[in-house]
Amino acid sequence: MRSRASALRLGGAFAAAAAFFPARGRAQSAGVPIVALGSHSDSGAEIYYAQDQGMCAAAGLTVNLQTATDPSAVAGAVLSGNAAIASITIPGFALAHERGLPLAIVAPGAIYSSAAPTAGIVVLKNAPFKTAADLNGKTLTTLDIHNMGYYGAKAWIDRNGGDSSTVKWYEMPESLALAAMRAGRVDAAEVSEPVLDDAVRSPDARLFASCYDAIAERFLINAYFTSADYARAHPEIVQRFCDVILRAGAWANKNHAQSGKILEKYIGVPVPPANTRATYAERVRPADAQPVLDVLVQYGALKKPLRAADLFAPGLRLG
Repeated sequence: MRSRASALRLGGAFAAAAAFFPARGRAQSAGVPIVALGSHSDSGAEIYYAQDQGMCAAAGLTVNLQTATDPSAVAGAVLSGNAAIASITIPGFALAHERGLPLAIVAPGAIYSSAAPTAGIVVLKNAPFKTAADLNGKTLTTLDIHNMGYYGAKAWIDRNGGDSSTVKWYEMPESLALAAMRAGRVDAAEVSEPVLDDAVRSPDARLFASCYDAIAERFLINAYFTSADYARAHPEIVQRFCDVILRAGAWANKNHAQSGKILEKYIGVPVPPANTRATYAERVRPADAQPVLDVLVQYGALKKPLRAADLFAPGLRLG
């Protein structure tokens, strides 16, 4: 079991950040140049759709788009100037903010909706677990201790009669979680899409809990950010970028088949048509991030309460 390491692990990242990203980017026609880092997941994919559909070029932005393969390096890449804008989870951004890193959110990413759960706790079909209390003292896997799923699982257990402080947590790639349960090494696993769909469609696993519901029925999962200096110096570019991301998110919400093909092209991973897809924000609402911040405070990840509105770039047009 790994220790509670920092979610950002920024030591040495400023100097080495460029090494984490491909040298070749994808650019559109002439306009304001921006180096942007997209996520290696569905939740931070609006920039891929915007680029592919020509929305960036139409807004006068020439985007050199690259895919970040190491989420822990994105803050360093932005602060070092290797990128202007990148995607990050809300927990990751909040921890960076508390450490005093001068960053600002410039556009929302994916929104969790209880109507289309994208994360959950899964168990084997023959497992005896029926209630949250049945997980007391058991071993659970999570991608990493500090990610959204980890806090969602803890909150669900505690809010449904269990005691998450008794759970033994193991960090593990989500793709290995089902095999670990089959081998008897762990009792349950917290996973997100696309692993969640793959697990519950398998012959020997079932969904035990939609754990994100314990955070809120709706909340912001991730966002795009830049340095505070860049946001102050380029408010018009920041607003244009935000408008493009919102437009791309609205398009993707209605075009899952087409967006899935685009996502496959950029991240190099198959996106099955039947998979549950991310829901993207179509408005800028700082309040959507507040439930996540409150959970981080509840479980001691943040030392003191944080107001969501303080994380967003000043002057950003709210919807």
